[in-house]
Amino acid sequence: MAQDTTNVVTIDNFTFTPRELTVAVGTTVKWINHDDIPHLVVSKDKAFRSKALDTNDSFSYAFASAGTFDYFCGLHPHMVGKVIVK
Repeated sequence: MAQDTTNVVTIDNFTFTPRELTVAVGTTVKWINHDDIPHLVVSKDKAFRSKALDTNDSFSYAFASAGTFDYFCGLHPHMVGKVIVK
């Protein structure tokens, strides 16, 4: 079976883990909500935005270009993370 190039960020206890993730161009990152309340994944530059993620829901985004993508939870803006694409 081919290697899955998806990198996972978990949402747990109002925290994105890992908080910072470095990936190659073309990589898909998947966020999974393990909290018992909804969260949204929203990039500061509006490159991507998830729907409200209920418990165990996920959102994936493929990074097609290099750059630094800061993101936060649309419902809890103190929750922040970053994807660095090289």
